Amino acid sequence: MTFPNTTENIAVCARLASASIGKHRILHGIGLDLAPGRWVAVVGPNGAGKSTLLRVLAGLLPCEGRVDLLGRALHDWPSRQRAARLAWLGQTEAGSDDLLAWDVAMLGRLPHRAWLAAPGPADHAAVEQALHATQAWELRGRRLGELSGGERQRVLLARALAVQAPVLLMDEPLAHLDPPHQADWIAVVRALAAGGALVLSVLHELGVALQADELVIVREGRVTHHGACASPDTHRALRAAFDDRVAVHPVAGQWVALPRVPELTASPPRARPEPSHAD
Repeated sequence: MTFPNTTENIAVCARLASASIGKHRILHGIGLDLAPGRWVAVVGPNGAGKSTLLRVLAGLLPCEGRVDLLGRALHDWPSRQRAARLAWLGQTEAGSDDLLAWDVAMLGRLPHRAWLAAPGPADHAAVEQALHATQAWELRGRRLGELSGGERQRVLLARALAVQAPVLLMDEPLAHLDPPHQADWIAVVRALAAGGALVLSVLHELGVALQADELVIVREGRVTHHGACASPDTHRALRAAFDDRVAVHPVAGQWVALPRVPELTASPPRARPEPSHAD
């Protein structure tokens, strides 16, 4: 399977023949060009291959094909340089429960420091900014194991933001977040995209995903559509990906996706048997 060369002004370019987990092939014939300065949401049914795709793009899973980061083959980047340019937040991300929230967020600055070097003023400023952006500043002195699921997720988001990478890959970043903190996250990623970063996020919340700039729809291991969230073609592709079980509507100036409950055919009432009378 042959692919064209990476185009210019593309933050992430993927030309994948396949990707597998064990003996099970998950992805098939993926072609993606993702530009900087965009928030791109990845959606699709359960088991479609969304998380696998993100892990391949992050270099965490092998594949048959090629992934380019900022015009250079992903695996040609020295590890520290790559970690400074591509920030990752995985699904159900692990973290040391004994670390303070501040120290967890500071881990995002490791690619920018020499081995065993102490954090400098730029590192402190980046971590403070990230904790404020995720509304986690007040948690900075608490241990990760003491936090609720939503608080923990905000600290892990801060760790990814502290990298200040031009490409951010996030798998289910809204897990455990209540609606106000989801709104904060949307504001953060919009600001990042406006500043020139590429934010690629796997989301189950279709209403949030439709607020992105672009939607990548994955089904059965293939990208079935990649287009603007406001496009009618994207809305049709979204409905098709979920077997017409979702409907897309404009509400208060934005697009929302609502589940469509199939109509149940009412069964005719059973005829009640005539009562029997003893002779």
